[in-house]
Amino acid sequence: MSDLIKFVEAESNERRAALPKFKAGDTVNVHCKIKEGNKERIQQYQGTVMQIRNAGSNGETFTVRKISSGIAVERIFPLLSPNIDKIDVVRLGKVRRARLFYLRGRQGKAARIKERRAK
Repeated sequence: MSDLIKFVEAESNERRAALPKFKAGDTVNVHCKIKEGNKERIQQYQGTVMQIRNAGSNGETFTVRKISSGIAVERIFPLLSPNIDKIDVVRLGKVRRARLFYLRGRQGKAARIKERRAK
């Protein structure tokens, strides 16, 4: 039984190494697999990372917020989900906190995030 656990942990570490590093405030493009009947397609979901929860553990999730037709939509993704095909970091955001819930009360230019220089 412990061999199975070690195998699963090793596989999750490989998946985590394949994903890019991103933090709260970054704009990411998440390619998720969507099943419609017996067909499967990839849908892109681009938005700002609001938070990353349980960082470092296998149950790590991240919340992405986007504005669609003037309506804010937040979606929570498990980091190691098989439904996530890939994650692209579009823009690096310069923020001073780990949870960006204050963006929920802002619209338009007030909800902008400064861009961080790549190191």
